[in-house]
Amino acid sequence: MKIAVTVNGVRHERDVEPRLLLSDFIRQDLTLTGTHVGCEHGVCGACTILFDDQPARACIMLAVQADGHEIQTIEGLALQDGSLNPLQTAFRESHALQCGFCTPGFLMTLTAFLRDHKAPTEPEIREALSANLCRCTGYQHIVEAVARACKDA
Repeated sequence: MKIAVTVNGVRHERDVEPRLLLSDFIRQDLTLTGTHVGCEHGVCGACTILFDDQPARACIMLAVQADGHEIQTIEGLALQDGSLNPLQTAFRESHALQCGFCTPGFLMTLTAFLRDHKAPTEPEIREALSANLCRCTGYQHIVEAVARACKDA
């Protein structure tokens, strides 16, 4: 099937197999490997992208479902000049990543969350990141990074 999708502001037209997962399309066809695949069941959140500005699990969507839609991946999160955005900077400064595997999913989930929550409470932050799993950080530094990003914005 032929699809046309806008990823990180760039329109792509491709022929894809009807059963191709969106995560595989992003990683293999578009070579944007920042969208990680962990569980392949939509549970861990490592593959989270913004699909029409809303967090979505790329590992449980088909590429054909993206036809005509806009996607943002971690590669599209940086500022126009290539520097890190405030949330990415806060993650770095707060040591909110260790192995980094889950980090792109957290950043995409929290980017959408922070659009609607300019000064979230700690319980709100914890609720927002509850759909993403991390095996390394213990989450405290991630919560601190979100609070720092809000303070610095």
